[in-house]
Amino acid sequence: MTSTSQPPPASGAREAHPEHLAHVIFITASAAMGGFLFGYDSSVINGAVEAIRDRYDIGSGTLAQVIAIALIGCAIGAATAGRIADRIGRIRCMQIAAVLFTVSAVGSALPFALYDLAFWRVIGGFAIGMASVIGPAYIAEVSPAAYRGRLASFQQAAIVIGIAVSQLVNYGILQLADGEQRGEIGGIEAWQWMLGVMVVPAMLYGLLSFAIPESPRYLISVGKVDKAKEVLGEVEGHKIDLDARVAEIDLAMRREHKSSFKDLLGSRFNFLPIVWVGIGLSLFQQLVGINVVFYYSAALWQSVGIDPAESFFYSFTTSIINIIGTVIAMVLVDRVGRRPLALVGSAGMAIALAFEAWAFSADLVDGKLPSTQGAVALIAAHVFVLFFALSWGVVVWVFLGEMFPNRIRAAALGVAASAQWIANWAITASFPSLADWNLSGTYVIYTAFAALSIPFVLLFVKETKGKALEEMG
Repeated sequence: MTSTSQPPPASGAREAHPEHLAHVIFITASAAMGGFLFGYDSSVINGAVEAIRDRYDIGSGTLAQVIAIALIGCAIGAATAGRIADRIGRIRCMQIAAVLFTVSAVGSALPFALYDLAFWRVIGGFAIGMASVIGPAYIAEVSPAAYRGRLASFQQAAIVIGIAVSQLVNYGILQLADGEQRGEIGGIEAWQWMLGVMVVPAMLYGLLSFAIPESPRYLISVGKVDKAKEVLGEVEGHKIDLDARVAEIDLAMRREHKSSFKDLLGSRFNFLPIVWVGIGLSLFQQLVGINVVFYYSAALWQSVGIDPAESFFYSFTTSIINIIGTVIAMVLVDRVGRRPLALVGSAGMAIALAFEAWAFSADLVDGKLPSTQGAVALIAAHVFVLFFALSWGVVVWVFLGEMFPNRIRAAALGVAASAQWIANWAITASFPSLADWNLSGTYVIYTAFAALSIPFVLLFVKETKGKALEEMG
């Protein structure tokens, strides 16, 4: 699935001709539906948190496990998607993910009991993990070189749009249920509708997968050379030398080094320094608490006295800010560099989180934050999301794709991604109990991690802007 840099094209042309670009964009957008579902399924649970707590009469610890358990499925799905796709193809992998998203949506919407709901969450997590791997890999393999960077950004854009749409859908359903998360619509509670609506984009993803071609790289790997030429002609134009292009891809695959865990080890069975840097980037990205916003923001605002309808609206507005920040990062990452964006983001997040910690330290008056602290908390939450999105939300993935030497890139990426899922799980599983203990203290912890990320970047992270992958080492 992962690939190293390829030698210069033997035939010259790898740029899509204008008449083919619209088709390539359609293919890319269809594959990016997996990213949309990644974002949608990850954050739609935000609207159901308090309803699940009330429906099953559970404490914060149990609630956290139900919310976080999907991440176990994510880790398994991400770890296995590459092998599945190499065995049966990228398109079949997408179709399996679409089925799992659909089944998870139906099961989560109509659970018999809490354990049943948790099981369907794991299934959805497995689909998320698959989508997180197969989408970027497929897009990279079908994109002409001249447009690859821009087309690859479709995946990240789809993820943040999926997050925003999930919050908008949740808000709309809540309005239909008269502001009650457990209010019934057609005999089914509002939170169940929230989880079930994902059936629509999941089925669309499945249908689109039948309308796009298999990756030329996979077709060549299984000996379907004529079909690979046909697809290459579709995406890169029939004016190129298709025989030479196929030979180039085949040669690149034969030259690839299949990195393993052993390649990451230095002396005394310790990871190489660059691997630790990748792990550190992944950990800091999660330990600032960003997923608290996407999993728990509605419940968080309700806990400090904001009514459900407004809390759902604020969850949606933070998702819009997330999109804006992501677009800013996509525009600036190749202009100003990765390190400057990371440092600006760290500083902005630390300041915003500190203000949130201060605001949540106030005593509630009639179950609500005082007006000043309430306003500060809301503004700071949006500022935090903005600075995360325009920096660490994007640049960490750029760093991880560029910073490792060719010989260890695939294995190192796997280790760093695993660290990210583990940190994501730790934050998600711990937040409800930490919030019960001390909400302000919880945000002080996140502030500390944001502040510590600044010296980490200054001391250990090297700029990768403008460097060829072969220069990394």
